Amino acid sequence: MKKSLFLFMALLASLMLVLAACGPDRESSEGQEEGQSEETGSETNEEASEGEGEADKPEQLKVWADEKKSVGIEDAVAAFEEEHGIEVVVEELEMATKQKEQLRLDGPAGTGPDVITIPHDQIGQLASEGSIAPLEVDQSVLDIYTDSALQAVTFEGEVYGLPKATETPIFLYNKEHLDEAPETFEELYEFSKEFNDGEKYGFLALWDNYYFAHGILATYDGYVFKDNGGTLDSSDIGLNNEGAVEGAEYIQKWYEEGLFPEGIIGESGGSTLTGLFEDGRVASKMDGPWSVQGMKDAGIDFGAAPMPKLPNGEYAQTFVGVKSWNVSNHSENKEWATKLITFLANEENSKKRFEVTAEIPPVKSLIEDPIIADDEVAKAVAVQSQRGVPMPNIPEMGQVWEPMAQALQLIAMGEQEPKPALDDAVKAIKENIEASKSE
Repeated sequence: MKKSLFLFMALLASLMLVLAACGPDRESSEGQEEGQSEETGSETNEEASEGEGEADKPEQLKVWADEKKSVGIEDAVAAFEEEHGIEVVVEELEMATKQKEQLRLDGPAGTGPDVITIPHDQIGQLASEGSIAPLEVDQSVLDIYTDSALQAVTFEGEVYGLPKATETPIFLYNKEHLDEAPETFEELYEFSKEFNDGEKYGFLALWDNYYFAHGILATYDGYVFKDNGGTLDSSDIGLNNEGAVEGAEYIQKWYEEGLFPEGIIGESGGSTLTGLFEDGRVASKMDGPWSVQGMKDAGIDFGAAPMPKLPNGEYAQTFVGVKSWNVSNHSENKEWATKLITFLANEENSKKRFEVTAEIPPVKSLIEDPIIADDEVAKAVAVQSQRGVPMPNIPEMGQVWEPMAQALQLIAMGEQEPKPALDDAVKAIKENIEASKSE
């Protein structure tokens, strides 16, 4: 009996100890109610709710930046890493073709980047083939950018990138030969006739290249694809309409009268023009902000302005290009990749990037900021971008460049008149588009 009573009492004591161990400690439970956790405890309800609905945080995000430009995002990347605890690996890769081509290989293989940067005219093609993803961002994120920049990164009603830089051809001049930019092309034409002597040239432009020639043809009402309320109709091509022909005739005039040297026609034309200008033999040129560093290195005292008015009284409607940050559709971390590009392209980091790279951000608040308003080149690009039109970003644009280059070169060399040359180009573009659809 005593033994049974002893065993019963021992069992009862053990049970009380177990219950005491399982019960809440009052001080600890009060702390948790206030949103505090013990050092060895799990996250609090406040912390848990903060991350509710958020994708799992990756250890790393990979970014492909354009060559010699990653320095512009170093501070932003470091700040993002510190804030979120995610390593951001930045690799430089040529932007115009390499990133697009490499993404097609590395993306499906699972070795590609989470973020790329491309010219906006590649967006339609890459979106159509499933290489880049549409973005899910708040409207407040998009509202900071200019309308033309947003138009450039929008394809079939969805936004596929956040703008980081805008560029367009502008008027650049050597102050040794010109005191200021002319208001009109007519003034420039008369100046060139007097200034040219076979060694020096008053004005040069790569008008056998459709990227530059568009600024002339479009100002006379030529167009690539008909814009129907924001949707481009690739079956309606206006590159051989009456206006486009008139613009091409104006281009032809400069070549026919010997105002442009033969050496600036064809693939080597760009390097020839650059060399002549940096040698101090050219008074002015139509070129982009990408040429500025070379002029500085050559010691040229230069000025910059928007393009002059053409003889029809209209400002040149140059092509506007937008470089954008884009999310790979093959990324397993699309939500975090989107957070990253939103951070890289915000107002503060866009301004810092401009300070380092001199590439003009299409951020509305920065256009009037002294950092751009007081910079002659940046201001010229900003004004000219508002006068220009974004390059079409639909896949069919890829079929335009070569036929138009061939037509413009024939016109420049006097081997074909503008109307038949443009007719042949449009015919070839349409045939190429049809052929591409059947591939």
